[in-house]
Amino acid sequence: MRHTFFCVDAHACGNPVRVVAGGVPLLPSVSMAERRDIFVRDHDWIRKALMFEPRGHDAMSGAMIYPSIREDCDFGVLFIEVSGCLPMCGAGTIGLVTVALEEGLVTPREPGKLAIEVPAGKVNVEYRMNEGRVESVRLFNVPSFLQAADVEVEVPGLGSLTVDIAYGGNFYAVVEPQANWPGLKGASASEIVTASQALRSALSAVCDPVHPENDSIRGVHHAIWCDEGDPQRSDGRSAVFYGDKAIDRSPGGTGTSARMAQLHGKGRLKVDERYRNESLIGTIYQGMVESEVDIGPYRGIKPSVAGWANIIGHNTLYVDDRDPLAHGFQLV
Repeated sequence: MRHTFFCVDAHACGNPVRVVAGGVPLLPSVSMAERRDIFVRDHDWIRKALMFEPRGHDAMSGAMIYPSIREDCDFGVLFIEVSGCLPMCGAGTIGLVTVALEEGLVTPREPGKLAIEVPAGKVNVEYRMNEGRVESVRLFNVPSFLQAADVEVEVPGLGSLTVDIAYGGNFYAVVEPQANWPGLKGASASEIVTASQALRSALSAVCDPVHPENDSIRGVHHAIWCDEGDPQRSDGRSAVFYGDKAIDRSPGGTGTSARMAQLHGKGRLKVDERYRNESLIGTIYQGMVESEVDIGPYRGIKPSVAGWANIIGHNTLYVDDRDPLAHGFQLV
């Protein structure tokens, strides 16, 4: 059997976002969190086929639009990438909103604003359009928080590291320059990937964070390696690791949120203060701490992140069951 998927490909500040506009599986009329569980259980082959090679690559990410059962949301979305079906994705949201508006896939109830149901909750969005083009997207992300500070972990190849565990839609290990890690200057992408793999493996034996309001969100699967930025253009630089060997080409939407939550939790970033986060390729997300909020026992923040995206093409993809590599593969 041959399955057909119509996709609109874009990138958000450099990170690929494949919006699946046709061919998504029918799912029950339940919350996006429940749909995520059903998709992972019954349809994960679609994620692998569209994100893995030969149709995708190690840094591929995507989104699928669904109706929302929430009256306060315009639509719902499932985020897919090489590492799984995510609770939230910032670059995915910026790319998705740009594609959905420019391609006429959604009609906002209020011009300039959207409310999106994601598996992690509700995300409000503000956007600017000019002559049919989306110039910028600011997403008001899910509540973010510092879950654990100064976690000591022994990392093969690096030695002892002290990291913070923060949530910004996904749990992150936040790494700042220290004795056994001098920072991003001079570090290659492959070196960051190798260090991230070792760090994630070592952390799995040390901590297993669980979201206090959704126990299906747990574990540290992402890392964000942070450094000082150029004061004339950014407040910090970062490299976000996800999947098995991917570095986010953008500064990372959930990563920027987790970074701001970590800085706020340590008293280094206040409400109404901005944080300009720069990626390895020089693109910037404009972050802001909008307000404080309680998430279970944690005092966290409501962050916002602004960026831009561009559509790069339309793509009709076939998944033919007769093809031995139909459902994708990865080189590890």
